[in-house]
Amino acid sequence: MSNECILVVDDEQAILELVRYNLAKRGYRVLLAETGESALLLGKNDLPDLILLDLMLPGIDGLDVCRQLKANPRTQHIPVLLLTARGQEEDIAMGMEMGADDYITKPFSPKVLISRIRAALRRKDNTREEFDSILRRGSLVINPKRQEVIVDGSVAT
Repeated sequence: MSNECILVVDDEQAILELVRYNLAKRGYRVLLAETGESALLLGKNDLPDLILLDLMLPGIDGLDVCRQLKANPRTQHIPVLLLTARGQEEDIAMGMEMGADDYITKPFSPKVLISRIRAALRRKDNTREEFDSILRRGSLVINPKRQEVIVDGSVAT
């Protein structure tokens, strides 16, 4: 059994319930959000281990949520898997460009979804050592392994 926390963001109640059920059955703690705004709040405040994110959301869309999460030093390490009905090549490319770690199209197999979540969490565990070495002081972030300094969310040059 797992104890990781997964934030599921979708505006369709049936999808939220299907994913919540399948994740909870496998021991994951599940947070649910129906809007981009609530996804950003939960992502920043609760720091889930993974975010499963729909693109088509009311208010802030999923691409912008992904971009904001990946631009924030506090949340950039959280894997984001896009789960969406938008399966065009351009949509997939844009999602990956915004920082998504994987892209899954609807309709989807719950078994395959769980496998892809597990794979993303394994990759995250492999990079946790690097994340743990990151130094943070206010708006200053120093990543010695990448030889990178971030000030107020921007990489210092």
